[in-house]
Amino acid sequence: MLLIILGFIIFIAVNVVAKTNPVAAKFTGAGRILGLVFVLLGISSACVKQIDAGEIGVKILFGSIQNDVMGSGLHFINPLLDVKKLDVKTQNYTMSGVNDEGNKAGDDAIKVLTSDGLEVTIDLTVLYRVVGADGPRLLRETGDDYRDKIVRPITRTKIRDNAVYYQAVDLFGSKRDEFQQRIYKSIEDDFKKRGLMLEQLLVRNITLPNSVKASIESKINAEQDAKKMEFVLLKEKQEAERKRVEAQGIADYQKIINTGLTDQQLQYEQIKAMKELALSANAKVIVMGKGNTPLIIDGKQ
Repeated sequence: MLLIILGFIIFIAVNVVAKTNPVAAKFTGAGRILGLVFVLLGISSACVKQIDAGEIGVKILFGSIQNDVMGSGLHFINPLLDVKKLDVKTQNYTMSGVNDEGNKAGDDAIKVLTSDGLEVTIDLTVLYRVVGADGPRLLRETGDDYRDKIVRPITRTKIRDNAVYYQAVDLFGSKRDEFQQRIYKSIEDDFKKRGLMLEQLLVRNITLPNSVKASIESKINAEQDAKKMEFVLLKEKQEAERKRVEAQGIADYQKIINTGLTDQQLQYEQIKAMKELALSANAKVIVMGKGNTPLIIDGKQ
């Protein structure tokens, strides 16, 4: 469009100069040709538009946004049309309490109040993209600054609205996934109404008040101590059971010995022991009298 305007300016300027300056009239033909060349170049360039991969083109004619969308590739269009490109690839918007980590400088984390009246700080990343078919409506109703007009305010509002249904400890623990799914659903619905698709919602970090952290740590320590005591009691119980089994075995053994050994058995065992002693090179066995107990005399004495 700029080349077309420039060509018309040159064309008009040449005619004006030719009328006021007869000497320059001989250059009128060349000037007109130059202006015509600029106009033709402008028309040809305005008729051809390239849309890169991951983008769409929205046609605008004299401020009126057309409903048809141009996909990626090379397009021949009306030279009077203006084409606004929109990125339809996955985009992310991060709100973090860490300086320079989010899309806005400084502490941009979301501070919410829970059902128990405590203030919790949430770091969040939103993954979203523009719905190609809804690009004209998005541009018409919101403009191309949809990140600041839709993504940021809706996300922060929905998180605050849903956090009031949970206690601070629940957000940090067992109900974190439930909370994340709940805010995902509410944000997804609002995004769809405006031509955006929510792909994923990432709760990066939840920071609890120091008092809640201390109570959670105390609870965890108490649970660990309880588990440790259960282990000790179980070990003592197993040891007591082992000793009981051992005592029962000894009692059973003694009972068998007391009831199973006879005088003949004891005499046989005595004879075997005396025989082994008699065969020893270091001792002699002398049985004196009629007693059952032998007198053992060492041959070296």
